[in-house]
Amino acid sequence: MNISKIITADKSETFLNESVGESYHSQTGAVEEALKKYAVPCKIRELAKTQQKIRILDFCFGLGYNSAMAISEALAENPRCEIEVVGLEYDSVILEKIQEVNPPIPFYPHYQKLSPQNLEFKHKKIHVKIILGDARETIKQLADNHFDAVFYDPFSPKTSPEMWDTAIFEQVWRTMTSSAIFATYSCARMVRENMSKAGLLYDEGPIVGRRGPGTIATKWV
Repeated sequence: MNISKIITADKSETFLNESVGESYHSQTGAVEEALKKYAVPCKIRELAKTQQKIRILDFCFGLGYNSAMAISEALAENPRCEIEVVGLEYDSVILEKIQEVNPPIPFYPHYQKLSPQNLEFKHKKIHVKIILGDARETIKQLADNHFDAVFYDPFSPKTSPEMWDTAIFEQVWRTMTSSAIFATYSCARMVRENMSKAGLLYDEGPIVGRRGPGTIATKWV
C-alpha cells in the first residue's frame, strides 16, 4: 500500500492513501477537523464537567487525531477526568506513521507510544487501546451500552460502502449509551438512511471546510 504525507490547509500533517485515492483527514485542516467535527459536536468538554469517566469509540482510528484531540479537550476542562479510548483500525501501516507526525494536539505525544507492536498504553487516568482488524468484526467484541461518544471516520461511502451499511451501524448503536453522541463527516443520503434503519436519530453536524455538513446522531430508545 502506498501512502504519502501531505500538509493540510491548517498546516497540520496527514497522509494520502494512494490506493484508495483519499486522505486520512480533510485537506482543509486535519487538526481543525478533529476538533470541530468530532470533539465539539460530541460535547467532550461538557462530559468532562459532568462525568467522572468518559468512554470514546474511535472507529477507524488512523493517526489518532480525533481521540487525541478529545482527550486534550477533556483534560483542559477537567485535569482529573478518567478517559477510555478504544480505537478500531484495519491498517497497521498507518499506525506506523504516528511516529512521523507532530500535530498541535497537546496529548498527542503520548499517542506516539502506539505502533503495530504496541496497541495499548496507560497514562495516569487515560487508557488508550487499539483493536487491529476488520472493524465490522472487531466491533462485535465490544460491550453493549458502553461508549459516551463515537467518532466515525472511515474512508468515504464512495470508496468504502461496506463501512456505511445498516449492519455496521446496528453494531455501533449497540455499543452506545442511551445519551451517547455519534459524529461523522458524511452527510450522504444513503448513510443517513442506513443510520436511521439501525436506530440512530440523525441531525445536521457542523460545516467544516466543505459545503455540506457532517452528521451527528443519538440512539432511538
